[in-house]
Amino acid sequence: MKKINMINPLVEMDGDEMTRILWGIIKEELLNPFIELKTEYYDLGLEHRNETNDKVTTLAAEAIKKYGVGVKCATITPNAERVKEYNLKEMWKSPNGTIRSILDGTVFRAPIIVDSIKPYVRTWEKPITIARHAYGDVYKDVEMKVEGKGKAEIVFTDENGKEKRELIHDFKDGGVILGMHNLNKSIESFARSCFNFAIDTKQDLWFATKDTISKKYDHTFKDIFQEIFDAEYKEKFKELNIEYFYTLIDDAIARVVKSQGGYIWACKNYDGDVMSDMVATAFGSLAMMTSVLVSPDGYYEYEAAHGTVQRHYYNYLKGKDTSTNSMATIFAWSGALRKRGEMDNNNELIEFANNLERASLQTINEGYMTKDLALLSDLDNVKVMNSKDFIKEIRIRLEKIYNN
Repeated sequence: MKKINMINPLVEMDGDEMTRILWGIIKEELLNPFIELKTEYYDLGLEHRNETNDKVTTLAAEAIKKYGVGVKCATITPNAERVKEYNLKEMWKSPNGTIRSILDGTVFRAPIIVDSIKPYVRTWEKPITIARHAYGDVYKDVEMKVEGKGKAEIVFTDENGKEKRELIHDFKDGGVILGMHNLNKSIESFARSCFNFAIDTKQDLWFATKDTISKKYDHTFKDIFQEIFDAEYKEKFKELNIEYFYTLIDDAIARVVKSQGGYIWACKNYDGDVMSDMVATAFGSLAMMTSVLVSPDGYYEYEAAHGTVQRHYYNYLKGKDTSTNSMATIFAWSGALRKRGEMDNNNELIEFANNLERASLQTINEGYMTKDLALLSDLDNVKVMNSKDFIKEIRIRLEKIYNN
C-alpha cells in the first residue's frame, strides 16, 4: 500500500525500560510500514533527563503546546533506589506531573474492552472513564514531622502583610502534618475539560468528593463545578440528553459497582489515581487502559496508563523471553494519530488509527495474546505470544485490512 502522509507532526516522547523496547517495535512493525510518520522527538528516558537536568521534559511539554498533540511512552519516576541505580544528579520529579502542570489538563482514563475478557464486576457492560484532576492535593503537598509538644497552624499572609490563621492541632506528643493546596483556576480548567469531554463523547458526567467532611477544600470543587455547569453547559447537556450530577465519593463507589458503565467519573487528583487503577483491574488489566491528558486550551497528550514494566525489562536484558502487553501503548499511538488526523482533516490518518485498534482487538479475540491476557481470557484455544510476536500478529491483520 502507498504510505499515508501526515500533514503536521505530533510530539513523540520516548521512555524507559520495557515500554521503550515496545515503543521501538511498534514503530517498526505497525507505524513506519503504513505511515510517513512525522514526529518531533524528545527522549524522556531517565538517562537523558538526567543529562539535561530534566529540561527535556519541559521542552516536550512546550512542544505539545506548539503542535497540539503528543504521545508519550511510560517513564521512570525515580526513588532513592533509582537514584543509585542510574547514578542520578538528583531525584527528578515525575515527567507526567511536570507535563500536566505545564498543560493544565485533565487525565481521562478508560479501559480497552475485549469481547473475550469479561469484567470482574458482572454488571459492567460499557467502559467507565475516569477523569482525574492533574494538579495539587498530595502531589504538591508540604509535610512535616513533629517532635514533642507544640501548636501547628495554617497561616496565610496576603500581599499587604495581613495574616489569617487556622489551628491544625495542639500537639501533646509527636506526630505528622500535611499541608495541601489547589487553585481556583486549575479547578475551573478541570471542570471545563470534564464538561467538554462529556459533550464530545456524549456521556453522562459524575463528580464526587467528600464535601460533608472537607467543608472548604472539597466544597470549593463542588461549587466551582456547579457554577460553571449552570452558566456554560446546562443547556448543551440538556440538548444532548446527557446528565451531570454531583455525589459524595462513597456514594459514587456504591453506584459505580452496581452500574452498567458508560459514563465519565470525575475525581480529584489522588482519588482519580486510585480509582483508575481499580477500574482498570476490574475490567481486566492495567495494561488495557487508555490515558489522555486534555487541556482546556485544546492540547492532547496520549500515553499508556501503566509503568515501565521493570521486571520484564531486567529479564529482557538477560536475554530471556518476555510476554509484555503492548495494547495500552499501541492505543496511545492510535489515539494521538486519530487526534492529529482530526485536527488536520486527514481522513486517511483517522481511518488508520481506527484500523490499528481494530486489528489489535481482532488479534486478541482470535486467541493470540500476551500471558497476562491469556490468564483472563474466556477463549479455549489461546496462543500465548512473546512481546514482539504479539505485535507481529497485529501487523498481519492490519495488512489484511489494507489488502482487502
